Amino acid sequence: MTDGSATTLRDEARAKVNLTLRVVGRRPDGYHELESVVAFADCADHLTLQPGAALSLTTIGPGAQDCGDSADNLVLKAARLLGERVPNLKAGAFTLDKHLPVAAGIGGGSADAAAALRLLARANDLAVDDPRLVEAARLTGADVPVCLPSKPCVMTGVGEKLSPLPLPRIPAVMVNPRVPVATKDVFTALGLKPGSLTIGATDVLAAPAWPKAGAPLADWVVSLGAGTNDLEPPALKVEPAVGTVLEALRATPGVQLARMSGSGATCFALYADDVSARAAADTLRAAHPGWWVHAGSLS
Repeated sequence: MTDGSATTLRDEARAKVNLTLRVVGRRPDGYHELESVVAFADCADHLTLQPGAALSLTTIGPGAQDCGDSADNLVLKAARLLGERVPNLKAGAFTLDKHLPVAAGIGGGSADAAAALRLLARANDLAVDDPRLVEAARLTGADVPVCLPSKPCVMTGVGEKLSPLPLPRIPAVMVNPRVPVATKDVFTALGLKPGSLTIGATDVLAAPAWPKAGAPLADWVVSLGAGTNDLEPPALKVEPAVGTVLEALRATPGVQLARMSGSGATCFALYADDVSARAAADTLRAAHPGWWVHAGSLS
């Protein structure tokens, strides 16, 4: 390719949404064991890679000022970890167009890192399931492995075990009050000591029976509604704005289910159709102009 622009690789870092999240326990090493139904939204950051000798990152877009020091960005961390595992890895200049809110419980930084790994895989003719790529994802952060394929699944362990789930497209609204919530603070408020379990062995063995492929959306809403997000109560203590967002979502016409994602503060609501989701989003934007509100779908 002689045209420099033609060599630019592009990818989308889609927001991750935890439709359910159980904290099974805390391992002796301090990591929390989770069980979570994960879907991905149609809102995203955008990442490009101009292959070259030097590794660099430039952040642009409406959320660039929230990204902090580029040297600490997970995009560079993931690239360096992959470089340690793949001899003569072709890297280059990344540009991150940041749109998703940070410290928001929707895996924005993890999705960015996963997108970086996918771009590096393309630049170096690596398979996305290459063990070195998967290991780099795991070492970058707990949410990066699930963001690598960015497909609906049940995520277990500390985030490394993924089981595909035939989730349909679900109309949804996502809301963040533009208040960052540190994951560490929420887990501290949860208060689990290393080596402790929150549920018994029989509960661990009794995995939920999710609807089959092609099942109607209503069946999925019922099954998801039977779940929970165990991080919601501690997040409400850390940041009361989460409660305000949930109240607002649950008051919208046509809402089927409203819950917090991840460790917050982003919350989501599910609807039967796109018209209801868009109407709810319009109402929320008018009532809370300072909030980040997205109407779209999860899949």
